[in-house]
Amino acid sequence: MTVLAWEGCLNVRDLGGHATEDGVVTRPGVVVRADALGRLSDAGWEALVDYGIVRIVDLRLHDERAADPPRELPVELVHVQLVELGDEYRELMNRHLDTAADAAEYLRWSYVDFTERFAPNFVTAIRAVATAPGPALVHCVGGKDRTGLVVALLLRLAGVSRADIDADYAVSESNLDDQHWIDEAPDEVEAERRRKIVRSPAGVMAAVLEELERRHGSVRDYLLASGATAEELDAVRERLRG
Repeated sequence: MTVLAWEGCLNVRDLGGHATEDGVVTRPGVVVRADALGRLSDAGWEALVDYGIVRIVDLRLHDERAADPPRELPVELVHVQLVELGDEYRELMNRHLDTAADAAEYLRWSYVDFTERFAPNFVTAIRAVATAPGPALVHCVGGKDRTGLVVALLLRLAGVSRADIDADYAVSESNLDDQHWIDEAPDEVEAERRRKIVRSPAGVMAAVLEELERRHGSVRDYLLASGATAEELDAVRERLRG
């Protein structure tokens, strides 16, 4: 893992430098993870382009993207709305938020539910990375939930252990500062929901991957069953492994 200091963003890391379970180290300069790119200063945007990024995979909701449209850049933009939050699903999420004992319990439920409910969207996101003609960047708003899940699948495809993927996920909590968002909540119920949402506790992503693999056999099998091709998965695995 390499932390990238791109002015304006808080949670930018290169997926290179992770040891795999069979002794390979993931290659830098292939995939970068980030939070909302609209936070970048001019110098930050320049750093992104200079890093060689040729494709940005934007995982945000349509309305999030409309409120913060992408900047004109010499970089290809691919929008993949990873999750779809209709009124009924938002209500379901809020019920789980209100009854979960802590952030970890809620996040484990929501991440597993996302991977099952929106499996074809995860394939589309992985495909966008696999087919990029050069270094790709994956981002959402905070760069920890939707981005964290796509990154976890990519690293697991490359052979990185669940424990190491989990450790990378947990880094986001110390990088992000969402206290202002919590303070702006209209009432204490919503404030408590936000306190759970902003966390990225150690152990969550490892548990999610373990459950996904229990249900499907492996991340590769999950993606194949959801519409990915073996060629796409092999391509991204080999690029990450060098």
